[in-house]
Amino acid sequence: MTDVEGSPAPRRSQRERKQVKPFATGSQSPNKRKRGEGEEDQADAQDLGDAEAESDVEEDAEGVEDADDDEPETRPTKRKGKATAPRKAKVKSKGPPPPKKPRTAKNAAPKPQKAPKLTKRRVKANGDFDAEKLVNETKISSDNPLFNAVMNPSAALQSTAEDFLDSLSQSPGAAQAELINFILRACGCNDSVDADEVLDYDGVVDSLDNFTEGLKQENSPIYPLTSKLSIFKRFRASLSELISRLILSAAEVGALYTTDMVTTLQTWVVAMSSSQIRAFRHTATAVALEVETALCQVAAAVEKEAEIVGRQREGERKRRAANKAQSVREKDLDGKAAEVRKRRSALAEYLKEIVDGVFVHRYRDLDPHIRAECVRAMGHWFTHYPAHFLDASYLRYVGWVLSDSATPVRLEAVRALSSVYAQAEYISGITNFTARFKPRLLEMAARDTELAVRTAVLGVLGAIDQHGLLEDEEREQMCQLVFDGEARVRKAVAGFVGGVWNELVEERIAGRKVGRKGKELAGAKVLAMLLVRWDHERVDSEEDGSQDGTQRGVVLNTDIKGRMALAVEALWDEVDAASGWEGLLEMLLLDHSAGGSDEDLDGGDDSIATSARNTVDEAWRLTETEESVLLEVLVASLRRARALAGSAKKGEDETLLSDLTRALIKGLPRLFIKYQTDANRIANVLLIPPLMNTELYLEMRMMTAYASLWDDITKQFLSHSAQSVLTSAVACITHLLSCPSLSNTNSTKVLELEDELAAQLRDAVGGREEIEVAGFNEDEVLALGAVCARVCALIGTRDMCGWMEESEGGKQSCVWDIVSALVERGRLGYRGEERMIEQGLQVLGLHIMWKTRNLPDTKDPTPEDEKYIETLREQRDSLLEKLLEYAVGTQSNTAEAVKRAAFQSLMTLHILFCAERTTTADGRVLPTAALPLELVDEVQYRCAGFIQAAIEQYAEVLEEGSTHEGEEQQSESGESSAEENVPAKSKKGKAKAKSPVVKEQPLTRSRLEQEYVFMGTISTFLRAIRAGAVHVRHSAVLLAHYGRLGPAFDLCTRIIIDSLREEGMYRENGDIVVEIVTQALKESFTLVLDSIVRGEERAVALTKQLGQSFIIRGAQLSVIRRLDSQYIVQTHTNLLTWIVKLIGIYEAAKNKKARKTAILFFKVLQPLLAAVDSRDALKIKAHMDQVVAQAKIEVPPSSKIWEPLRAYEKKLSSIMAKDKGTFSLPGGAKGKKAKGAKSAAMVTSDESESEPEPQPAEEEPLAPKPRPKPRPLRRPPPPTVPQSEPEASDQEAVEHSEEEAEKTEAEADAEPEAEPEDEQATPKNRPRSRATYGKSPTKTPSVPNVSNGVTPKSTRKRRRTAEDEEDEDAGEKNEAEVNGDANASVDETPQQESPSGEFVFRRKRARH
Repeated sequence: MTDVEGSPAPRRSQRERKQVKPFATGSQSPNKRKRGEGEEDQADAQDLGDAEAESDVEEDAEGVEDADDDEPETRPTKRKGKATAPRKAKVKSKGPPPPKKPRTAKNAAPKPQKAPKLTKRRVKANGDFDAEKLVNETKISSDNPLFNAVMNPSAALQSTAEDFLDSLSQSPGAAQAELINFILRACGCNDSVDADEVLDYDGVVDSLDNFTEGLKQENSPIYPLTSKLSIFKRFRASLSELISRLILSAAEVGALYTTDMVTTLQTWVVAMSSSQIRAFRHTATAVALEVETALCQVAAAVEKEAEIVGRQREGERKRRAANKAQSVREKDLDGKAAEVRKRRSALAEYLKEIVDGVFVHRYRDLDPHIRAECVRAMGHWFTHYPAHFLDASYLRYVGWVLSDSATPVRLEAVRALSSVYAQAEYISGITNFTARFKPRLLEMAARDTELAVRTAVLGVLGAIDQHGLLEDEEREQMCQLVFDGEARVRKAVAGFVGGVWNELVEERIAGRKVGRKGKELAGAKVLAMLLVRWDHERVDSEEDGSQDGTQRGVVLNTDIKGRMALAVEALWDEVDAASGWEGLLEMLLLDHSAGGSDEDLDGGDDSIATSARNTVDEAWRLTETEESVLLEVLVASLRRARALAGSAKKGEDETLLSDLTRALIKGLPRLFIKYQTDANRIANVLLIPPLMNTELYLEMRMMTAYASLWDDITKQFLSHSAQSVLTSAVACITHLLSCPSLSNTNSTKVLELEDELAAQLRDAVGGREEIEVAGFNEDEVLALGAVCARVCALIGTRDMCGWMEESEGGKQSCVWDIVSALVERGRLGYRGEERMIEQGLQVLGLHIMWKTRNLPDTKDPTPEDEKYIETLREQRDSLLEKLLEYAVGTQSNTAEAVKRAAFQSLMTLHILFCAERTTTADGRVLPTAALPLELVDEVQYRCAGFIQAAIEQYAEVLEEGSTHEGEEQQSESGESSAEENVPAKSKKGKAKAKSPVVKEQPLTRSRLEQEYVFMGTISTFLRAIRAGAVHVRHSAVLLAHYGRLGPAFDLCTRIIIDSLREEGMYRENGDIVVEIVTQALKESFTLVLDSIVRGEERAVALTKQLGQSFIIRGAQLSVIRRLDSQYIVQTHTNLLTWIVKLIGIYEAAKNKKARKTAILFFKVLQPLLAAVDSRDALKIKAHMDQVVAQAKIEVPPSSKIWEPLRAYEKKLSSIMAKDKGTFSLPGGAKGKKAKGAKSAAMVTSDESESEPEPQPAEEEPLAPKPRPKPRPLRRPPPPTVPQSEPEASDQEAVEHSEEEAEKTEAEADAEPEAEPEDEQATPKNRPRSRATYGKSPTKTPSVPNVSNGVTPKSTRKRRRTAEDEEDEDAGEKNEAEVNGDANASVDETPQQESPSGEFVFRRKRARH
């Protein structure tokens, strides 16, 4: 080999190097991959030093041989040999190419010198690229230089493209064949075409068919576009770059117009894009789209050139106006214009060919990846050649795929539209398109299932709005998304909302002389106005009067962010008014009921006091609703500022928090004064003190102000009864008490608060002696209810046991006695006292919990400890007596809310004092062990009944709401299916439409409050079950309603499943599991039978959940623990007995509708078979056959109604065939499966080892257990079955076929376990054997007739064709199979002798 540096002549790439432009496509930034000359030179220098170089002469000689060789069978061999040879020499071997060389050197270079370099296009290869590794890992041949260049991360693709064009100019056929072979390699195909085949356009389809057949032979063909191999990581980008550089370079040198390269490429690619092979179709589509993208760039440049030439010609005509003769320059320009028109015509034809041949067909391809590729490419075309593609005829394709079911396709369509609306000069031509698809874009922004799509659509709609193409209603619809539940959507729409806010602020202050402060106030006014307009939820809740959840017992959490808080977080960086809490505070301190004037606010004092004295201008006067909203915005802004202060740098956070606290110290008292009479507003004001740094009061020596703050909070707590105010006030008190440096003031104020509470309670009672039966007027009842609510709110956070039992030495009644007496009035059932009794029960329960928390140790109790325990016992027992009577008693007339509160307290106390939970995990005895509690069975059943009633009541509420919402939905437009991108077929089945409607409808505040109260009751009952206070058997009442009451209720199932696993597998209480599962499934399906629930889907879903209690799986579905099989069998047998008996009742009553519904229960049973083994499957199947026979049920073979039963039976049969093994025969021998046996699911074993041996048929007749009639199937006789057995055997088989069929079916039910077999498919043309247990081959034992007499002719065994057996194994075409020829001949297959000398008969296969 001759070294590269020793080459006699410089390489073409060294002397003709042009300045390479960085490559950048529409989908790739130019700085992602730059193949500059400097990088290439460094790589050359390094590689030349690291590797051996080959001779250019030898390489060129091999290249010439490869180019001239047209034989397809030898071409790959030579290419492969070249590719695997060690080629470390680089194209550039003498350092960096001299940039001083003029471009004219290319034209000056003689053509003969280029000839030896024709195939030198593999460019550079270094240690990063190994052709051998490529072949070994991908099984793709490395014989194509273009493919190797794309796979080589260090290859200079510009040089590769230039070398290819040189080869194309000298040997077009070979070069084009190389290009097509490159595409074939990209498809993962190792076939090749030669120079003649590539130009045979008529034979393209035939060649591709041959390639397709070869590719089908491979088990798992790899093609780079979808491969996960690391070697293909950059393939897609490199492929795009090479095609782009190839097309652009061809256009530059003119080869694009003078050669057939594009025509050949289009011919092959268009044909490949319609292939059934996904690799061909996907890769060809990608190549075609990349070619189109490059052609768009060329066409745009030609368009610009034509425009320039046109202007030059126009200037020349004006210049020669005086001189009529045409100048030479004008003639040159005319010729140039004609040449440009020719190129434009050629490019237009190329562009149209690819669009019509590839894009139009593949944008709706079955593969979503191909559809996404097409839409992405269309977006690039919009960017590169907008003059041509920004037309309605092309835009409509993008509009159509906005409703595609695949998320990537919709996302690419939205991105394509982003590039459309970014080009302002073409907006006027797409107004019709915008008007047509704007509603769909708004739907996607509001309700698309993918967040990425929603955020991208919001960007497109923002661009549309910048061009003024959105109506006011559409803008408002977008702005309402600032309250969306997804943070990304709120953040995406924040910019749009900021623009709307800025416009309205400018309109409001237009023509007014306002300064910075006036603009801030106007901005706050606009923000409040917009939020009120967009917040429809607020309007609805105000109309319903459900702003406060007091009446429903909803306790609000002050830490939960509301709608306004979420909106403020989203608008924080976009709207100045949202982040300017100082301006919001100043705005709220103004008196917006005063008259207005036009004075300049910046001219006065900036203090808050001076601002309050100023009159309010009309530009920023707030309405009542706007003021309430702005107060919520202020609280949210303060919270956000406090959170940001906590995340700031050390020092800055203290400064920010101090500034916030100083401003609130001045403004908060005035807010209390202003809003003290409004419960909703004062509840928001009470959310502000926890945001302050209370230690700053001490640092600033403002203890008087701190005491005033205590007084303000206490005043609101003692004067309001709304639950929201009480909760917020208690949170403030808790925050103030958390400051240890102010403990003296805190202790004094808390004692004052407690004394005031006790005084209020005693004053409300009015000194009455017999409170239990005393009469209270309406005002007194309200006052007592408010006091109880205040005590309940405060005792929930503080230990007030001493205060509760304080009687001042017996001078006055203690709070415990007063509240207990008030609770006694619950027996009267007064509706007006409902809230008072409910709050009183909670107070008493909380008192018991606080006392329990302070229980002394029972090891060495002192007399004081014993007295303490005895007092606690007395108080607890007296409370339990009331709770039992109110919750599950039969004599009292208790209100619903009181029942609910009593039930929750009853469960909580039994959980606290549960007798089964007296020790900790480490064995330490709990203090509650001295006071154990147990619920008797009768009370437990009553509690379960209470839960059942609560469930039914809540289900009625859901049903009423869903019915009302469903009627509203039907009155709206029928295009809702496209909102979630669901195909139109989802509208099928009215019965299944009810549940999704409930889930998709937005929940109202009232509905959420009802769900909160309901789930509070359910979760309390569930905790009692989990703690052991209530027996786990009562969980069936919850399981029965799985899938009916919403996802929150369904989560309870997981806890119950854990309890069932613990009972069945760890405590060995399998009977309990059987009882619960059976009861739950019966009750669940009874809802279906009673038409309370539509469809069996919920019962099936419940069965799948309950199946987890039978088995515990680990990694890779390995079985860790399994419930004892006897309990699994018992579950199935119990359920089968119940449903078959039910079907028999419906059958006798001729109730076809109920019978059809009952048969669906077999579909419910199928998921429970996952934990069944073959032996258990035999027992279950035998029991099923027995109960079906006893119920005298006949199953028509052609009825689709019985399909669930046949499916259940088939699954049992498949389980029987699951395990391989040998089984004991009656005589003690062991039988194995015959090799010729059919599927083991359809073959019975001789005898089960665990079952008693049945006597022969002649000695003891079988019990009357007739098989269902649909089991025997009618089969036409196969025409090709050989009959070569002796005549006597055939005759006997015919005579006894009916009796044998019935006997073998009965034996299968009574005794054996199926012989397992791996595959269930029945081998073709193999007889199925059946043992006759030592009987004579010439004498068939007689079998008693079934209960219906002689077996009907239609049930006799018949031969089945191979096609029938295939259909049977697949479980399909049941209708076609059971409707076979009823008059077909009987099975004449002779008996076969088993290996043990016994004779076997062919047995009917169980059909399902």
